[in-house]
Amino acid sequence: MSNLIGIIASYAFIIVVIIVAKLFEKIGKEASRKFIHIALCNWWFIAMYFFTNAIWVSIVPLSFVVINYISYKKNIISVMERDNQDGLGTVYYAISLFILAIISFGVLNNPLIGLAGILVMGYGDGLAAIVGRKISSKEYKVGSTKKTLAGSATMFIITFVILAIFLIDMQFWYIKAIIASIIITIVEAVSVKGTDNLTVPIITSGILYLLMCI
Repeated sequence: MSNLIGIIASYAFIIVVIIVAKLFEKIGKEASRKFIHIALCNWWFIAMYFFTNAIWVSIVPLSFVVINYISYKKNIISVMERDNQDGLGTVYYAISLFILAIISFGVLNNPLIGLAGILVMGYGDGLAAIVGRKISSKEYKVGSTKKTLAGSATMFIITFVILAIFLIDMQFWYIKAIIASIIITIVEAVSVKGTDNLTVPIITSGILYLLMCI
């Protein structure tokens, strides 16, 4: 019963996020996209509360792999799509949720490992893009993608804070968090066309797992 409630709660949460995002379109299309990007990562808390195994928890993200791809092609959920459609970022987002759901709820039996990666993707990457546009700083290019020092600095700080929460009980936690945050910030910088939605959460969770095993 808990799993069925989790499915209902998950889709209800996603629908509410999309509806609220429509309000952010008054500020700008990118504002609505980043609201969705940040807000949806909190779905993992719903998953941890309701779902009891990897099969059930994977249903929601797997369904959105399909839904987001169709939306990318047909611009169905326009509030989350870029006008120039420069990458499968929304699809990668759902794929990363699906992969980490299977691994952390199933293989590792530790949803907190997946939580770290999803939060870094949601808040780190999401706020980095916002700050990068709001604060004037030096730009640099990776392929055809423009990055800013302010955005990368934001990514590092938020990643450090999130990882510090998970590592704080460990010896030399701050050194481990700093090194991991540098690696993840570089990964985000070099991941182009929305692939950061795939590389950042998976690599973050992988690093955290390794650090917790040391």
